[in-house]
Amino acid sequence: MASFRATPGRTPQGPGSRSASASFPSPVLEPGEIREIQEEDEEEESAEIHLCVLWNSGYLAMAYYDTSDSIIHFMPDAPDHDSLKLLQRVLDEINPQSVVTSAKQDENMTRFLGKLAFEEQGEPKRPEVVYLPSVDFGLEISKQRLLSGNYSFIPESMTATEKILFLSSIIPFDCFLLVRALGGLLKFLGRRRIGVELEDYNVSVPILGFKKFVLTHLVNIDQDTYSVLQIFKSESHPSVYKVASGLKEGLSLFGILNRCRCKWGEKLLRLWFTRPTQDLGELSSRLDVIQFFLLPQNLDMAQMLHRLMSHIKNVPLILKRMKLSHTKVNDWQVLYKTVYSALGLRDACRSLPQTIQLFRDIAQEFSDDLYHIASLIGKVIGFLLSIPRLPSMAEASDFEIEGLDFMFLSEEKLHYRSARTKELDALLGDLHCEIRDQETLLMHQLQCQVLARAAVLTPVLDLAARLDVLLALSSAARDYGYSRPRYSSQLHGVRIQKGRHPLMELCSRTFVPNSTECGGDKGRVKVITGPNSSGKSIYLKQVGLITFMALVGSFVPAEEAEIGTVDAIFTRIHSCESISLGLSTFMIDLNQVAKAVNNATEQSLVLIDEFGKGTNTVDGLALLAAVLRHWLALGPMCPHIFVATNFLSLVQLQLLPQGPLVHYLTMETCEDGDDLVFFYQLCEGIANASHASHTAAQAGLPDKLIARAKEVSDLVRTGKPIQPVKELLKENQMEKCQQLVDKFLELDLEDPSLDLDIFMRQEVLPAATTIL
Repeated sequence: MASFRATPGRTPQGPGSRSASASFPSPVLEPGEIREIQEEDEEEESAEIHLCVLWNSGYLAMAYYDTSDSIIHFMPDAPDHDSLKLLQRVLDEINPQSVVTSAKQDENMTRFLGKLAFEEQGEPKRPEVVYLPSVDFGLEISKQRLLSGNYSFIPESMTATEKILFLSSIIPFDCFLLVRALGGLLKFLGRRRIGVELEDYNVSVPILGFKKFVLTHLVNIDQDTYSVLQIFKSESHPSVYKVASGLKEGLSLFGILNRCRCKWGEKLLRLWFTRPTQDLGELSSRLDVIQFFLLPQNLDMAQMLHRLMSHIKNVPLILKRMKLSHTKVNDWQVLYKTVYSALGLRDACRSLPQTIQLFRDIAQEFSDDLYHIASLIGKVIGFLLSIPRLPSMAEASDFEIEGLDFMFLSEEKLHYRSARTKELDALLGDLHCEIRDQETLLMHQLQCQVLARAAVLTPVLDLAARLDVLLALSSAARDYGYSRPRYSSQLHGVRIQKGRHPLMELCSRTFVPNSTECGGDKGRVKVITGPNSSGKSIYLKQVGLITFMALVGSFVPAEEAEIGTVDAIFTRIHSCESISLGLSTFMIDLNQVAKAVNNATEQSLVLIDEFGKGTNTVDGLALLAAVLRHWLALGPMCPHIFVATNFLSLVQLQLLPQGPLVHYLTMETCEDGDDLVFFYQLCEGIANASHASHTAAQAGLPDKLIARAKEVSDLVRTGKPIQPVKELLKENQMEKCQQLVDKFLELDLEDPSLDLDIFMRQEVLPAATTIL
C-alpha cells in the first residue's frame, strides 16, 4: 500500500533494526552533551509498540502504533490457520507492549490470547492483553474515526472530500477487517493517550503517517496485483442452485495449479499464494520435492501418494464433534480411512530418500499411535442382523403381522415383539436400554482413547497438506513443461530465458516465448512500445507471473529462470473499478501508481501498462514522464520497472534522461501491404507508430471511418489544419436544399393569412446561410 510519513527529528529504529558500528576515535563530549545523549538513549529504550488485532472467518487483520516514529503500521486482511501462526510470527517480530482486541472473539483467538497473557516465572515479559467492547470495532464508526483524525501529514487546506481521497490512496478501505482494526487502535490510543499522558486533554496522540507492514522474508503484493495478474479469479457458479452463494475458481494461476486431492492441501496452496516468500531455504526445499516427483522413475509413486491424499478428510471437525459427543457413524468411517491413509503415506515415505526433509518428517512424525487409533476403531465396527422393509409395506397397516406386535420403524428396519420376546422381557427385563447404555459406554471409551492421542493427528494434517501441494505442483509442472528456477541473493531482479505466460499459452494455439533481463544497475527502466494488440500487456503479466511462481516455490514456464532478491511486486495494468469506492477510474489508476512510488525499493518489481490514458493526453504524458524521472533520479536505488506505453512522444520529445538506466524495447511487427503482421517477439528499438487503424479494422469499424481517422491523424501529426470531408459537405448541402424546396412546395399562395416576408426571414434566409 502507499504510505506517507512526516520526517521526525531523528531516525527511528524498528524492532528488528540494527545499528552499524565503526572503529572511529570517540570525540570528547561536554557534560551537557553527554546528558542529552543519555536522555535520547532513555527515550529510545522507552519506545513502545501497541498492536490491535482482529480475527474473523479465517482472516486476520492487524495494525500497530510505534511510539519511536509515531507511525501506524497495518497489515491488510490475510488468511491464517486456526492455530494463528501468522499472528504468532507478528508478535515474535514486533514484540508489542500491549495487544488490543474485541471482547467478542472466536474461541481460538480467546485461547491464544489467554496463553499470551499468562506470564510464567523465568519467561520474558508478555504483552498486556486489552479487551475493548465490540461496538468500538464497528465498521462505520471505525471509518469515521479514521477520516476525522487529526493528522499532521495532511495539509489543513484540504477539504473533507480531498482528505478522503488522500487517505484512500494509503489505506485499503475495501479491507473491512483492517478498517475495524485501525478504528479499534485509534480508540485505544485516544483512551490511553499514548505519549501525551501529561499533556493537555486537547492534545491528541501524534500520528505522523500510515505504512503497510510486511513480515520479514514475505513479498509485498497487494490485491490489485493479484487481480490483474489473474492469480485468483472467483466466478459465479454455473448451477442455478448456487448463484446466490456459490463461487468457483475461474481461469487463474491458482485454478490451473490446484490439483490438490484434500481440502487441507488446497487451503495450504492458497496460503502459499497469499504469502510469497524470500526465504531461499524454504523455496529450495519445496523445489527439491517437486523435482523428485518429476523424475520418470518416480511417476508411479507420485500417483499412488496422490490417491492416498483423497482420503485425508476434515479431522479437526470430527474431533470437535467427539468433544461434544455428537459423533456419527460416518465420522468414524472417515477417521478410519484418514488414519489408514496416513499410515500408507508414512510407509511410502520411509522407502523414499531421507535426504529430502519432507519425507524424513513424515516418516518420523507419523507415529505408531496412528495404527493404535485405527485398530481401536476397527474393533468397535462389527456386523448387525436386521430385517429390511419390503417394498409392499407402504402404509402403516402393512406392518401388521399375525402373532407379532409391531413396535417401531427405524432406518427402514421393522421391529416386532413376539410371545418369546415377552417371556425374555419378563425373565431378563428389557435389554434395549442396557444394550444402548453399553454401546454409549463403549463409544465414550473409544472417544476418550482417540482424543487422548489426537495430538498426533495435527502434524499428520500439516505434513499431508504440504505433500499434497507439492504433488499438485509437480503434476502441473510435468503436464505444462515447467522448469526449475534458480535463486541468487546477489542478483537484484530476474533473468528469464524464453518465458511463457502460464495462462495465455493454454488459450492460444501457438505462443511465442520471450526473454527478460533486469539484473544489475543497467536497464532498470524498460520502456516498451509497439502497436496495439502486439503483446505488450501479456509480456508484462508474464514477467510478473513467472516471478510470483518462483517466489511460492513452484516450477516456472520458461527454459531457464534466475530469480534474485525481490521484496515486492507492484502493478498498474487494469483499473479495478468499484462503485463502493467512490473513486473515478483515473483516481484508481493514480492510487495504484502512488503505492509503487511510495513503497517500491531497489529490490521491487514494478509493472505499468498504459498509465496516463485516463486524462488529457498532455497531462497523462507529463504524469508518466514525471513518475519515471522520479525513479531514475534514484540512480542505483531505482526499482526494476517495466513500462508499456503508446505515448510515442515520451521518446520522440526525449522526456526521459539518456543513460544506462533506460532501456527501450518494442514488439516486432512487419507491414505486408495494408496488413500488419505481428511476430509477438520482443526486440530492442522504438515503435514508429501505434497502428491503431489496423486494430480498429480488426474490431469491425467501417472502412470510411478508419480512412477518415487516418487522414485526421496525419494532419494532426504534421500540424496542418483539419478540413471537413467534401463529400460529406455536399451530401449535407443537397439534403438541406431538398428540405427548403419541400417547404416551398408546401406553401399555399392562395391563403390570405400567408406572410411571405415572415417566411423568408424565418425559413429561407437561415437555411441559405447554412447551405452556402
